Amino acid sequence: MDSLREQILILISTPVYIFIIGIEVLLSNYRHQKLYTWKDTLTNVYLMIVNSAIDLMFRGVYILILDYCYRHHVIEFHNMIVYWIILLLLEDLLYYWLHRFDHEIRLFWAVHVTHHSSEHLNFTVGFRSSVFQPLYRFIYFMPLALMGFKALDIVFIYSATQIWGIFVHTELIKKMGWLEYILVTPSHHRVHHASNPKYLDKNMGMFLIIWDKMFGTFQPELPEKAYQPIKYGLTKPLEKESWGNIIFHEWKSILGDLRRTDIGWREKMGYIFGPPGWSHDGSRLTSEEMRKEEDGVYEEEYGVGYSKVVSGK
Repeated sequence: MDSLREQILILISTPVYIFIIGIEVLLSNYRHQKLYTWKDTLTNVYLMIVNSAIDLMFRGVYILILDYCYRHHVIEFHNMIVYWIILLLLEDLLYYWLHRFDHEIRLFWAVHVTHHSSEHLNFTVGFRSSVFQPLYRFIYFMPLALMGFKALDIVFIYSATQIWGIFVHTELIKKMGWLEYILVTPSHHRVHHASNPKYLDKNMGMFLIIWDKMFGTFQPELPEKAYQPIKYGLTKPLEKESWGNIIFHEWKSILGDLRRTDIGWREKMGYIFGPPGWSHDGSRLTSEEMRKEEDGVYEEEYGVGYSKVVSGK
């Protein structure tokens, strides 16, 4: 039954993906927008295939672990509607923290950085996976199994919300009315993929935007005249865009920091577990430091920080 349910999900979602990608390609060409390139699209597909292969090979392990946790669960659900609603809410909340730690801890950013390495935003970028995330993602969902949610139900809900997560990777849909207050929308996710300082590490949710608003990581998309045009990709573009370097470049950088002989183990731990951009001597900038630097530029130019400039105060 669980296998059939996932097969149905795949059968439904696959033609939907093909349709919306086709529509986006046609509209972007009609409007003379450069939303797609062959190289970028092939890279997205390649990263999806590698991620899927790792997930498939490791799936038996993490399902076994989640099932073990479920066998020791502490809560019984008797109403299936309540069961699925609570599972959806809690899974989305735990994904928020998974995603947030992927951005705030360099070790995990080395995995997640592949998803942000594209300088485009289109539906195929949604397939540009964090290649090695399946190896540890299940750890965040273990509390769900201990609470009484079945392993395959957890995996199913994650897959279902991912469909929405792919849908929000587009520039063609501007605003979605009242849904902007509840769901993660394309507008919210454009902010998430932007490398502009004000937008870095914002809007971490997959399905619901309420978690970002609750935990202080929400940032609305601002008009270009109020701030600046969105720029996608990494704050420091890759010097070499080979498929291997896209996956391993941050790992190579971490290894280089660990090989330094002029710093101690405390500093080396900072290069592993500190935020991306952290440095012991201030030679690099974290996202927060980039925002402060930008704020200083605006203050020097306008007499106030960018937060007041964009708000018109």
